[in-house]
Amino acid sequence: MAETERDYKRKFLVVVDESKETDRALAFAAHRVKRTGGTVVLLTVIDSQEFTQFLGVEDVMRAEARDNAERLIDAKLARIAQWGDQIRTETVIREGDLVNEIGRLIAADPSIAILVLAASNSKEGPGPLITDFAARTGHQALPVIVTIIPGTLTDEQIIAVT
Repeated sequence: MAETERDYKRKFLVVVDESKETDRALAFAAHRVKRTGGTVVLLTVIDSQEFTQFLGVEDVMRAEARDNAERLIDAKLARIAQWGDQIRTETVIREGDLVNEIGRLIAADPSIAILVLAASNSKEGPGPLITDFAARTGHQALPVIVTIIPGTLTDEQIIAVT
């Protein structure tokens, strides 16, 4: 692959939480970056509404939530490292509403070209983010490609399609 292709600046945004779906989205983004270049951006959003309910302990709760978010990101970075050290990553930890923070990050970083989500295997539907972003049209739609990975795919199947 030509060096200019490996240096391509496209970024794949993956929302990191403790769900199984995160691993599927992360696998797709990491293997796509490994194959075509770019960067995987790992975003974790701390729900700041939880802090307002407990006056007096807000700072402690915020610090604990930040520590948990950092541990989660570190675990996902270790997973990516297993797939290869040539996969570029960036990490972002924000506070606020998840959907709003995704939109703000995409607006702030024009290199983010693809939001990678994985569908839930649950009977309740594909998941709240997919339901929200897939339903948006017109000026409310995200200005990036939204890639939805079936939650049932294995690592091997994901590698085969990247």
